[in-house]
Amino acid sequence: MKKIGKYEVGRTIGEGAFAKVKFARNTDTGEAFAMKVLAKSTILKHMMVNQIKREISIMKIVRHPNIVRLHEVLASRTKIYIILEFIKGGQLFDKIVHQGKLPENETKQYFQQLIDAVDYCHSKGVFHRDLKPENLLLDSLGNLKVSDFGLSTLSQQGAGLLHTTCGTPNYVAPEVLSHQGYDGSASDVWSCGVILYVLMAGYLPFDETDLPTLYRKINAAEFSFPPWFSSGAKSLICKILDPNPKTRVSIDDVQNDVWFARNYAPVRHSEAEEINLDDIHAVFNDIEDQYVTEVEKYESGPLIMNAFEIITMSQGLNLSALFDRQQDYIRRQTRFVSRHPAKNIIANIEEVAESVRLKVHSHNYKMRLEGISSNKRGQFAVVLQVFEVAPSLFMVDVRKAAGDTLEYHRFYKNLCCKLEHIIWKPTSGAAKSGIKPSCSVHL
Repeated sequence: MKKIGKYEVGRTIGEGAFAKVKFARNTDTGEAFAMKVLAKSTILKHMMVNQIKREISIMKIVRHPNIVRLHEVLASRTKIYIILEFIKGGQLFDKIVHQGKLPENETKQYFQQLIDAVDYCHSKGVFHRDLKPENLLLDSLGNLKVSDFGLSTLSQQGAGLLHTTCGTPNYVAPEVLSHQGYDGSASDVWSCGVILYVLMAGYLPFDETDLPTLYRKINAAEFSFPPWFSSGAKSLICKILDPNPKTRVSIDDVQNDVWFARNYAPVRHSEAEEINLDDIHAVFNDIEDQYVTEVEKYESGPLIMNAFEIITMSQGLNLSALFDRQQDYIRRQTRFVSRHPAKNIIANIEEVAESVRLKVHSHNYKMRLEGISSNKRGQFAVVLQVFEVAPSLFMVDVRKAAGDTLEYHRFYKNLCCKLEHIIWKPTSGAAKSGIKPSCSVHL
């Protein structure tokens, strides 16, 4: 178990190309946090100092109930630690994968929270530029939280149009693709419209395998509605997905729309708290100062998950979330439990990985499986870690590290089918909801 300053650091709960996100607990208060860990060498190697500093500064500026909160920034001699609000409900994207589409009333509630958050960002001069369901999280109460401001920008007074082409192609506004400059507010509104469509339909309005065709359809706003969309929802989406940013509706227009305004209660929040960026300046401007102490205890076996982590992971004292894999779709990571020895679990996973031509890297009961994605466009990678949750009872935490989320869900189902002989299936308690793995995939 590692300790960073006053934070006790536990399992990895997310992983990207340049950072890992770990579960952390404030030992003074007992409060849970997410700790984003970045290596200084990586930041310098990829010349990302300004980008990371901008992302952190923006997250400190935007303090809203529907935005993931950044609490503080720490640094050791080799790493930067970003302490974030711990959100345990998972990605909104996973909920869409599981259900296919969401009821209109539920969709509207999420969309209203999204618009509130984006409107607040714009009032602070912040444009997100990568809004999509994968960057929308759900807290334990089901409230939406906007995350990942890595591509966001902070406007300067009189700066005019933005020119950096960024974002995820299926959600990007046509003017962003034109390289002619674009208004950050209008382009975020377009992305919100695509999200609204996806939540209600269960699929994208613009989805082609080749980029030229995709871009042509986006530029022409060429899409159709499924029959279950109400006339009010269709009317608003058409106004948002207007390829002309000058005639596209603004956020004010969206908030005044009849369909949107029904049962709409704008979120109340206080801005009395003063924003202090001193810790960010200390980390980036005077890199040799302001270090925190790192203490690490090395263990020969799998990491033992303490009671606090188990309770936090399982949403209170209901431990069914640890064992019921049908709930995996509404979390950012998936997991299963086994009574087989940890070394046997690792060996079985390696065998499955090799059978599907994934390269295996294994160390200290942690594994990374790598290969080429099914569409041949990029890398597919999965990270696994074995935890001891009780004597002779192990939990395997599985997370997507790179590649398409849908492909990851297919991989996980296939993995569980092939490991069925070592997966523990309780006969009572957590098993009441049924955990027998299904080898079929319904996406």
